[in-house]
Amino acid sequence: MLQNELTKSKIPELPLDVIDAEVQGQLGYIIEQVLMDEMHQKNVHKDIVTVVTRILVDKNDDAFKHPTKPVGAFYTKIRAMKLRKPGIVYRDDAGRGYRRFVASPRPLDVIEKKVVATLVDRGVIVIAAGGGGIPVTMQHGKFSGAAAVIDKDLAASLVGQQIGADTLLIITNVPFACIYYRQKHEEKLKKIHLKDAKQYYHAGHFAEGSMAPKIQAAIDFLQHGGKKVVITDIENAAKALSGTSGTTIVA
Repeated sequence: MLQNELTKSKIPELPLDVIDAEVQGQLGYIIEQVLMDEMHQKNVHKDIVTVVTRILVDKNDDAFKHPTKPVGAFYTKIRAMKLRKPGIVYRDDAGRGYRRFVASPRPLDVIEKKVVATLVDRGVIVIAAGGGGIPVTMQHGKFSGAAAVIDKDLAASLVGQQIGADTLLIITNVPFACIYYRQKHEEKLKKIHLKDAKQYYHAGHFAEGSMAPKIQAAIDFLQHGGKKVVITDIENAAKALSGTSGTTIVA
């Protein structure tokens, strides 16, 4: 988006759905490179592929009326007001400056789910729905790209549901999900059941835009056939998958 801003006098601006696709491809390439190097060092020989993934959203989702996802560069208020166009919203982002806010609609379907499932069944490591996927809407039998950014945790959960995965690992920047986070009675959640996760979620223990979407993704995954969700940071990922660290939520 910053490239759009800096080069718009010479190059036509790219729409947000195309930027989503561009980010998917760039991230996929970098992950492929690093992951394959690590695998070769450990004598693991598997193919890796990135699937540029579209995610269906509802064009009537309320998120399009109330954009909540800040994206792109920070601007002064004066600059942001000059950049405003019909349908494009700029507002203050937690006192850090003005940013563009876009819709974050709920993901409904993974368009490439059959492709992903086929590749996984053949033993290929698949990188899919990078950055939350490319949001598209359906109207009159045709797909159209949407100016939106889908929550990455919800997108990952949906991919897992639709390919029949049994485990969803969510990497974040803390080793455990907590209730009473940063309060006197803070409690690390180690192993809990789906009903506990739903109870804590509805009680408001998890911050919106932080842990709440991860718990929502976990609930969705477990309610649609998943067996286990693990939430932790990158340093504890291996231990958490084996059950000795992190937060595990079971169906």
